Amino acid sequence: MIFGLSHVDIIVLIIYFAIILYIGVRSSFAIKKEEDYFLGGRKFGKLFSTFASFGQATSADGPAGVATTTFKNGASGIWSSLLMLFATPLFWITAPWLRRLRVTTMGDFYNDRYDSRKLAATYALVGSIGMMGLLSVGYKAVTTTAMAMTVKADTELTADEKMQKAKSERLFMLSSENFNYLSAAEKEELKTLRKEEPRALFSYFSENMLVWSICFVVLIYTVLGGLEAAFYTDLLQGIFIILLSFILIPFAWEAINDLYGGSGMMQALGHLHERLPENYFEIFGSPATIDFTWYYIIAAAVVSGMTVVVQPNQLVTAGAARNEDAARTGFVTGTFMKRIITILWGMVGLCAILLYGGKIVNSDLVWGHATRDLLAPLNMGLVGLMLASLMAALMSTADCLMITVSGLIVNNLYKPFVSKKSAKHYIWAARISGAAFLIGAAIITTQFDNILQILKFIWEFFVIFVAAFWLGLKWRRANRKAAWASVSLTFLIFYLVPMLIPAFFPGIRTNKDLLKMTQSKIVTRDYEAKILDIESRDHEIAQWENLPVVEQQKISRPESLHKGETTAVSYAMPQKSIFWSKGVKTGKDEKMYGSGYIFLELYVLDKLGWDLSHNPYALNETIRLSIRLLFPFLVLILVALFTKPDSPEVLNRFYSKMRTRANDNESLLNKPTTETLLFPGSAWEFYKWNKKDSIGFLLSCLMVLLIIGLLYLMVVLGK
Repeated sequence: MIFGLSHVDIIVLIIYFAIILYIGVRSSFAIKKEEDYFLGGRKFGKLFSTFASFGQATSADGPAGVATTTFKNGASGIWSSLLMLFATPLFWITAPWLRRLRVTTMGDFYNDRYDSRKLAATYALVGSIGMMGLLSVGYKAVTTTAMAMTVKADTELTADEKMQKAKSERLFMLSSENFNYLSAAEKEELKTLRKEEPRALFSYFSENMLVWSICFVVLIYTVLGGLEAAFYTDLLQGIFIILLSFILIPFAWEAINDLYGGSGMMQALGHLHERLPENYFEIFGSPATIDFTWYYIIAAAVVSGMTVVVQPNQLVTAGAARNEDAARTGFVTGTFMKRIITILWGMVGLCAILLYGGKIVNSDLVWGHATRDLLAPLNMGLVGLMLASLMAALMSTADCLMITVSGLIVNNLYKPFVSKKSAKHYIWAARISGAAFLIGAAIITTQFDNILQILKFIWEFFVIFVAAFWLGLKWRRANRKAAWASVSLTFLIFYLVPMLIPAFFPGIRTNKDLLKMTQSKIVTRDYEAKILDIESRDHEIAQWENLPVVEQQKISRPESLHKGETTAVSYAMPQKSIFWSKGVKTGKDEKMYGSGYIFLELYVLDKLGWDLSHNPYALNETIRLSIRLLFPFLVLILVALFTKPDSPEVLNRFYSKMRTRANDNESLLNKPTTETLLFPGSAWEFYKWNKKDSIGFLLSCLMVLLIIGLLYLMVVLGK
C-alpha cells in the first residue's frame, strides 16, 4: 500500500491521466483559429454533444452530494440534485436558440442584441466569477471524497490527531442520541464539543495537495487542446462517470446480504425495507425534507430552468454542435442521463444507511468510506478506478467551464482594449485567462471549510441577467436602457445592498426584528415499526434508565415497540431564519446573530403586515424565489415601454439570424429565414412549432414521468 492505495490502484490512475494528457497534446495540433479553440470548429455531432452536456452537468459533487443527503434524509434527499428534472423538456426548445446565436460566448449575445460592449463586458465579469465559485464546489467534493478513500490507519496518527478523532467520535455519538434522554452533563459536553468542532478525517494527502494536483492536470490538457480536447475527454470521462454510478451498488447489496443473510438484489432490497424505518422510503413529503413541498419544487424548477440557460457554459455546449439538431439532442439526452444516474447515487445512499448508520462521523464521507470498505479488499484496482471516475466527473466540468470563461474574458473584456491582434495572440490570451480561472477556483476551495452554500447562491445569481436574455430573445421592444435598468437594479437590490448593509452596519445582525424565525411545528406520522425503529426505541429506554433519578422524574419512560405494530412518530420541525441567507447562529458569547446576507424582499413583506413567521419555511423560500425571478422582468418591461426601441437595423440583423435554422455551419449570407411567426405584425418573436419541436417536447415530458417512475420503483422494490 502507498498512501492508502494499492499498486494496482496507482497503475489505473497513471494510465487514466496519461490518456487524457495525450488527448490534450494531440488536439493542440488542430487549433488554427479562435473558433477552433473556443468551440472546436463547431463540428461535434449528437454523440459528442451528449457527453459534453452530460459531463458539464455532472461534477464530483453529484455522487458524493446525493449519497450524503440520502444517507441523512432517506430517498427524499435525492431532490437535492433532481429539482431541475422538470425543466429539462424546456431545453429541447432553447438549445436550438443558443446554436442559432452563432456567437462565441454568451457575452457576445448581449453585444449583438443590445449593441452594447459594456453590457457584454459586465456579463463576462459576473459570469466568470460565478463559474469560478461553481467549480470550487466540485473541487471541494472530490478532495473530501478522495481523502476519505486514503484515510490514515490509527497506528499512524499523531497524539494530537488521535485526541481530535476521539473527540469527533464522541461528538458524533452524542449528536446521534435523542437529546431529551441525555443527562445534564452530557448536554453540556455536547455543547462544548460543538464549539470545538474537532477534526474527524486524517488522510495521507492534504486537501491543498489534491486540489492543486487536479488543477494542474486539467490546466495542461485543456490549455493545450481547447474545447476539442475537452469534448474528447468528456466522452471518455462520461463513460467513467457511468461506471462510477453503477460500480458500488452490487458490492453494497452483497455486503448487506453478508450481514443479514441471503443472496441477490431482491434479498438485499428486502433487508432494506425490513430494517429501515418507513420514512426513509418517502420520496415526497418526508418529515426529514418537509421543505421540499410541491410548490417549492415548482418554483425552484422554474427559476433553475430560466437561469440555467443564461449561464455562460450552456452556450458553449450547444454552440459547439454541428447544427441545432445535434445541439438539442445532445443537450437534452445528456441532461436526462444525469437525472437517471442521480437515482443510482441515491441507491448507494440508502444502502449506506443500513451498512454504516451510526458508524460514519461525517456524512460527507459516505461515498469515500463505502469505496474503501467495499472495493479495496478485492485488490483489483477498483479504488483507483473510482478515484479516476470522481476526478473525471470534476475535470469534465472544469474543462468546459475553463473554455467558457477564457472565451468570455478574451472576447468581451480583452479584445475591446487590445484589438487587431493575430488569432495566435488571442488563443494564447485565452490559455492564460483559462489557467487563471482554474487557479482562482482552486484558491477559493482552499480558503473555505464548507462552501456548499455557494452552489445555491450561484444558481440564483444569474437572475440578474435572466430578463435581459429571455425578453431580448423574444420581445423587440426590449432595449439597451431597459436591459441596463433590469441588470443594475436586480444586482443592487438583491445582492449588493444586502451584502453591504451588514458590512457597514454590523449591529443589524443582532437586531431582534431581523432574528425572526419560522414557528416550530410538530408533524406526526403513523409508521409501521421496523427493526431499526425497535432498536432505536430500546436504546432510548436504556438511555432513560441511565439518567439520574431526579432527571427521570422530568421525562416519562419511552414505551417498548414491537415489529409490525403501527406507531405515531412525532417530528419537531426546526425553526429557521426568515431574513438571513445562512440562517441565525449562536456566537461564542451566547448571543444570536444573522449570518450571510439579508433578504430585503422578505423583510419588506414582513414590515407591510404579512407575518412570515406563521408561514412554513418552504412557503417563504417560494415567495423569495418568485420575487427574484419576476422583479427583473417587471423592471425591463416598464422601462422599455417608456423609452425608445433600439435601432431597427440592429434588431433586424439579430432577429433575422434567430429566424434562420443553423445547419452544419452554413453561411447566413443571402439565406432565407426558415421560421414562421406565431404573432405576425407584433413585437413578439414567438415561432410556430414544427413536428420535430412538438414530438421532441412531448417525448421529453414523457421521459420526466419515466424518471419519476424509476425513482418510485427504487423505493418499492423488495418491499
